[in-house]
Amino acid sequence: MTIASNSPAAEKAVIDKIAWLHIVDGRVLMARSKGKDVYYLPGGKPEAGESDSETLARELDEELGIKIAPASIRYFGVFEAEAHGKDADVLVRMTCYSSDFRGTIEAASEIAETAWLGYADRDRVSAVNRLIFDCLHDKGLLND
Repeated sequence: MTIASNSPAAEKAVIDKIAWLHIVDGRVLMARSKGKDVYYLPGGKPEAGESDSETLARELDEELGIKIAPASIRYFGVFEAEAHGKDADVLVRMTCYSSDFRGTIEAASEIAETAWLGYADRDRVSAVNRLIFDCLHDKGLLND
């Protein structure tokens, strides 16, 4: 498992999250939760005993009202950075996947809005998402 990180994990609390990468025409779908000032990849924390694919399916249904196709889930990578809005000794570890889906993407639950962001929007996302933006841009998947 490869981890892109901007902070050493030694002696830090880690929040594990599962995230969905959905890229169309060089832009990635991002979500902003109610009361938050930055965008995140859609997804969330696993519940007890839940697999990554189960977490992804549940979170995307709750947040965006879509159903993913489990057989189409593709692993992308793991990224770590200081957790936005938390103490400096808290990291977020985001495991990213892409997948096909059915339904219409609509902000639901705690999501205030969705947006299609490019690399030029890097300053509008959390630290861990900036690492992901850098990776996507380096691979030619995210436009400026």
